[in-house]
Amino acid sequence: MQRIKVLITVKTYPIPSSKYDELVCTAGVTESGDFIRLYPINFRELPYTKQYKKYQWIEILAEKHKGRDTRKESYRVQEGSLQVIEGEESDKTKKVSWPERAKYALAKRSRSMEELYEQQKVDRTSLGVIRPKRVIDIEITPDEPEWKPQFLDALKQQRLWDDRKATQEPPRKVPWKFHYRFECDDPRCNGNHRMMIEDWELGALFWNCVDKGDDSDTAASKVKQKFLTQMCAPDRDTHFFVGTILEHGTWVVIGVFWPPKEDAPNNEPSLFDNVQ
Repeated sequence: MQRIKVLITVKTYPIPSSKYDELVCTAGVTESGDFIRLYPINFRELPYTKQYKKYQWIEILAEKHKGRDTRKESYRVQEGSLQVIEGEESDKTKKVSWPERAKYALAKRSRSMEELYEQQKVDRTSLGVIRPKRVIDIEITPDEPEWKPQFLDALKQQRLWDDRKATQEPPRKVPWKFHYRFECDDPRCNGNHRMMIEDWELGALFWNCVDKGDDSDTAASKVKQKFLTQMCAPDRDTHFFVGTILEHGTWVVIGVFWPPKEDAPNNEPSLFDNVQ
């Protein structure tokens, strides 16, 4: 076991798991800027004081995943070891600027998805952050409105052995799929990346809209407006946190880093000069 300090940058939307009850992939960076993936973490079962937020520092005891997950950044957290060491309500946290976050979150930024694809072949790289050259659109397509029956049946069987979790409802399933379409700043890029968005904040925003009275179509449109029009606006220096799905090695967008242009690290040019 290693004691590791991690700056949280990503939480994916929870899905039911027959093995772990509920699976949330948390990712972040260490103090040296190295990417790290932490799972399983049943986030909704954590005490409130341990329910970390994005860009908080946590400390954990963890070890490399063994067996089928050979991705180099994947670590298993020792149960009960997670501690939030910089709270959202602290004065220090409130003063952390976008450039300060970027110092860690973008320390090992990749040039493009093409670069990450190549690195994946070499050493099973499965996490990264890129700045797309051009964000083209977000595509919205219908998805199944409920989890697969076999997911829920397996979950019920697992919960028979764990009374503590028996009363917690599975996370609500978002009945849409959202994909970013974008182009990388790399001559190898064909200008047609299409990657699913699995950011926790997307699902939370969708259900927040529904709970306030929006129908499903309207809520989906508001998600697109937030994740495209605002988070990929001309005055934002947007980056995508990306990671692979274990079963297939497919890359998805797991988070968005979208500082104002004036706070962009090193005063680098914005990716939005050629947005259409």
